[in-house]
Amino acid sequence: MWAVAPIFRMTANLQARRRIGLTATLVREDGREGDVFSLIGPKRYDAPWKDIEAQGWIAPADCVEVRVTLPTNERLVYATAEPEERYRLASCTHHKVDVVRDLVAQHSDQPTLVIGQYLEQLDELAAMLDAPVIKGETPVKERQRLFEAFRTGEIKLLVVSKVANFSIDLPSAEVAIQVSGSFGSRQEEAQRLGRLLRPKSDGKSAHFYTVVSRDTVDAEFAQNRQRFLAEQGYAYRIVDAEDLPA
Repeated sequence: MWAVAPIFRMTANLQARRRIGLTATLVREDGREGDVFSLIGPKRYDAPWKDIEAQGWIAPADCVEVRVTLPTNERLVYATAEPEERYRLASCTHHKVDVVRDLVAQHSDQPTLVIGQYLEQLDELAAMLDAPVIKGETPVKERQRLFEAFRTGEIKLLVVSKVANFSIDLPSAEVAIQVSGSFGSRQEEAQRLGRLLRPKSDGKSAHFYTVVSRDTVDAEFAQNRQRFLAEQGYAYRIVDAEDLPA
């Protein structure tokens, strides 16, 4: 029971005749999802995402993994780095900046989120794209202003850190480009795709891109991150960065 996050453990002490838990991502990397049931009782209903999509409650999504190759000088640094540094090095290769620029241009008429883990990388992307960035240090009022401007269409592009993983309603979002994440977290992968799945008025599909450095720990983590969505019926197309439209 004590492996459950403190905010959820607290609910067990609230006075209530009934409790219900709702989540789209009942998944943990330690495999202890069942601990949640000790707080609220057994699972009563589980609907695969693809079934919900077929009923029109969520939008279809095109999931694409875009693979980049580290240049020779970065491969040498990566190969000699300490294990705990390798994911950051692979995630933050400058080649990803070029890919993001091309993807943003490809979807220039669609509301787009660029999502990442490393703040220096996000600042670089925001400067290159001339887009606002939202991260942990962004004041709440400024976050709210930017999110509202995105919802209304005043701005079409936001660069966001993991603060956008939880409890953010951005129904207009149609494209997400993920450049780095919390290592191999399947839950985070699902949360980020979930930002796009509000049904679109014209029935269009959402587009979810993950930019991955091949032959690195970045690719290993990406494979694990995608596993939950694969179990839900989503297939990832794999393309080479050089094959993207110019």
